[in-house]
Amino acid sequence: NCGACLHACQYAPPHEFAINVPKAMAQARLETYQQYAQPAAFGALYRRAGITVALALIVGLTLFLLLAMALKGSLIHPPLAGDFYQIFPHSLLAWMFGSVFVLAIGLLMAGVIRFWREISPGVPRSAEIAEASHNALTLKYLDGGHGKGCNEADDAFTLLRRRFHHFTFYGFMLCFAATVVATGYHYVAGWEAPYPFFSLPVMLGTLGGIGLLIGPAGLLWLNLRRSPLHGDARQKPMDRSFILLLFLTSLTGLALLAGRDTSGMGILLALHLGVVMALFLTLPYGKFAHGFFRCAALLKWAIEKRRGKHAGDTGN
Repeated sequence: NCGACLHACQYAPPHEFAINVPKAMAQARLETYQQYAQPAAFGALYRRAGITVALALIVGLTLFLLLAMALKGSLIHPPLAGDFYQIFPHSLLAWMFGSVFVLAIGLLMAGVIRFWREISPGVPRSAEIAEASHNALTLKYLDGGHGKGCNEADDAFTLLRRRFHHFTFYGFMLCFAATVVATGYHYVAGWEAPYPFFSLPVMLGTLGGIGLLIGPAGLLWLNLRRSPLHGDARQKPMDRSFILLLFLTSLTGLALLAGRDTSGMGILLALHLGVVMALFLTLPYGKFAHGFFRCAALLKWAIEKRRGKHAGDTGN
């Protein structure tokens, strides 16, 4: 999906043959997401996972949480020293968000497993898994094959998409690590939130949040500038809504951290939880799926490449 094949092909638009490989591959990806969606009837949601849906979910969920807080009398409150469990109990948040996240990942993985069973060239070996993991974590194939990067608005090469992807992915993983550490603190060590700013979960979450501001902002900027020939227009709403949700998750999370000792913490908490729940609800049927399907494709390629070579096949 780097775009170089568009500019290198003599039959690409405006040639009368109008061969556009990036667009064809983008269409194939969208069809793949829809075909392997679980439940199958929800496959059409990939075409509707746009910014309007994302914002509607955020507004609806946030208003619901604000109404619940108002009924409890905790909408405007004296400073609570960052203890948002006085507004929403820990058990309620853990069950509500944990169950939705697990369900979303389960539905997504069910589709990816079915996809893998149909394309799998065999049981992967450790070396093949290691190669595919390395290629996925380093985003090897966003270097253009020559280390200069991909094409965006024109035929010039740039590594910006790779860099912003790294900020986004590792920012997300740092935030996930912060959640895991905080969960361990709560259930294993018996240390309940709120945690000091220089504690491990808060520092991990802060660094991850900064990454999730830089990465999505950069990816959205590139997406808006990218040549319309570099992909399928039907995917644009799905791409941009996921980027926006990641950015807003980080922005509201950092705002909550900054304002957790104020009387407005409850409102900031409701806004952040509304965004996070909207993100979780759209995970199985949005751009988040592309990472899982790409990893499966990279693993397939690693298996085929290594076993082809071992069989004496020198070609790709």
